[in-house]
Amino acid sequence: MKEINLDSSVYELVTAYPEIQTILFDLGLKDIQKPGMLTTVGRYMTIPKGAKMKKIDLKVIIDQLEQLGFTIKE
Repeated sequence: MKEINLDSSVYELVTAYPEIQTILFDLGLKDIQKPGMLTTVGRYMTIPKGAKMKKIDLKVIIDQLEQLGFTIKE
């Protein structure tokens, strides 16, 4: 089972589940694929913080992750 803790950094999540990088990119978090962003900003950025910053409804991200087989721990 793939479990995501929303308090984890994006870097930690992508390290554990590399497919999350593409999912988040497709949902509008475009900076995640810029060179160096994941290893710098991604170390302290969480999915909720990124969603708020990009003005993306967190529920949309959570729903998509759940549809793709992830369990969300808030």
